[in-house]
Amino acid sequence: MQLMQETARIAPPITAAPARRVTFIEPPRRWQWVNVAELWRFRDLALQLAWRDIKVRYKQTLLGAGWAIFQPAMMMLVFVVFFHGSGHVSSGELPYPLFVYAGLLPWIFFATAMSSAAQSVVGSERLITKIYFPRLAIPLAAVATAVVDAAMAMVLLVGMMAWYHVAPGPGLLMLPIVFGVIALTATGLGTLLAALNVAYRDVRYVIPFLIQIWMFATPSIYTQTSALPDHVRSLVVFNPMVGLIEGFRAAALGGPMPWTQLAAASTTGVLALLVGCLYFRRIEDTFADTI
Repeated sequence: MQLMQETARIAPPITAAPARRVTFIEPPRRWQWVNVAELWRFRDLALQLAWRDIKVRYKQTLLGAGWAIFQPAMMMLVFVVFFHGSGHVSSGELPYPLFVYAGLLPWIFFATAMSSAAQSVVGSERLITKIYFPRLAIPLAAVATAVVDAAMAMVLLVGMMAWYHVAPGPGLLMLPIVFGVIALTATGLGTLLAALNVAYRDVRYVIPFLIQIWMFATPSIYTQTSALPDHVRSLVVFNPMVGLIEGFRAAALGGPMPWTQLAAASTTGVLALLVGCLYFRRIEDTFADTI
């Protein structure tokens, strides 16, 4: 009896086995919502993909991350010399270099994020065909890389505002919101183009042409859409980047906020995100076979 009591005291208590996560493999449905919980579980993978893209982009370069500032700065100089020097483009009360850079910075971020996301799935062919993970993490990582570039280019904008003695107004609080809407719009269009690029490889040839035409249809180097002809102005209404770039410029440089255009552009950006993600999820299961 005494031996049994000592044994009972020495034996460790029996604990319940930890619950295991069970994965059910089911036939894919035609339309699926974005699995946000699954994306959150794979957030470390998305961060690693973004960090990989950053290192690959600036590997073995002389300027390194300085290219994120050099590109918009050189474009600004080109537009200053060829547009402002001829006297055909006015920037109102703002210095034209500062005016142009404040418009080019959000546009370059949008164009870079959208084009990088569009090419990201095809560029990750080996990864997609070997392991399973939410494929939506790939274009999200591409957009995150563009966010890092835009943050570095913002340093030059702050320096130019200090040089020209231009102080932001209360609208500066809207700057992160406008920037976030631009990121959402680029993510939506980028994921849509990424899904289309898997099935139709000629999409990659359309993207540079689309970006080039889209830039001149956006008020990044000229003052307002009112400076355009009437037949062109009616088409610019459907361009979400009009309100976003004018809103970014107003928030950064202290101008009047175009609330109506900003609201319309935000609605278009949210719709683009929903359509892009839903279509991406619609054909996501076929990537490994098609790519």
